[in-house]
Amino acid sequence: MEKKKTNKKFLIIFIILVIIGGVYGTIKYMHSRVHEETDDAQVEKNMNPIIPRVTGYITKVFVKDNQMVKKGDTLFIIDDKDYVVRVEEAKAALAAAQGSYAVAKADIGGAQAGVSVSEAQIQSSKGNIEAAKVRVWRANNDFVRYQNLYNNKSITKQQFEQAQAAKQEAEAELRVLQQAEAASKSQRAASVSRSEVSGKQTEVANANIERAKATLKAAELNLSYTVVTAAVDGQVSAIDIQPGQLVQPGQALFYVISNEDGWVVANFKETQVTKMKEGQKVIIKADAYPDVEFEGQVSSFSPATGARFSLLPPDNATGNFVKTVQRIPVKITLRGNNDKEKVKLLRPGMNVEVDVHLD
Repeated sequence: MEKKKTNKKFLIIFIILVIIGGVYGTIKYMHSRVHEETDDAQVEKNMNPIIPRVTGYITKVFVKDNQMVKKGDTLFIIDDKDYVVRVEEAKAALAAAQGSYAVAKADIGGAQAGVSVSEAQIQSSKGNIEAAKVRVWRANNDFVRYQNLYNNKSITKQQFEQAQAAKQEAEAELRVLQQAEAASKSQRAASVSRSEVSGKQTEVANANIERAKATLKAAELNLSYTVVTAAVDGQVSAIDIQPGQLVQPGQALFYVISNEDGWVVANFKETQVTKMKEGQKVIIKADAYPDVEFEGQVSSFSPATGARFSLLPPDNATGNFVKTVQRIPVKITLRGNNDKEKVKLLRPGMNVEVDVHLD
């Protein structure tokens, strides 16, 4: 009798377990048809490395480990004495270049004025030469006439000599005026040449000014780089610098992690992405905050499996092939309807579970 009662209890328990298992299996099966889940997922956020742009010794550090900062806050200062000197040198070089330009410009003005004077002198000489030619012509005619009269004993020798002197004087005056015209032309050519040379010097001086301006701008930029500021709002990592430490350009010192924007990288099996597509709704649960649900959406799929981006990607041609299910990194962005304060609780690297709604 006891044995029959025991068998009946066992049968009832077994049937209940089978029903529960069947219901659970059915629920999981129905859920798997419209959902894809994975716990191989981590939170990611922008981690901005703080990298100095100039060499120097740190004079003061304004932040501490894990401190919250705003965009534009000063993080630390590099000794700027050398860079102030370079700015002053660049300013002096610019002033010198501007002075050279002013001198060259003034020389051009003087040369152009010389050309104008020479042109005026040439024009004046041409008029005087024409008048002198007329006087020479008249003096020659008078000389010929007086010479004939003298040969005929109609005039005195003195009158003849006066006509001869007037002729020679007119000819001498013409020669002087022609020489003056030639000198004016020569002076004009020299002034034109000087103007051309001064023009080239002006171009060189102007180029020197532009170069000095660029040098000054670069010096001022380097001076501004001695004050290192936060590029975004966020939280700094551990601070491993101190006053007196020498830093170099390109040296990553610490990070500022943005607390505003974040996303999740979920590594799904290649057999899970068949029905997944961009824009699908995703429910995210962080291991650190199991009671908080975050809403996101599928943003993009990696162009290759995670193994292909590893330092030593597997090469199946080099050994025995064993088929292994690969994983595809999927980027999931957080939607804007999430509580921003709760989003700030998420830290890069945190483990999360994601549930993609296949609609």
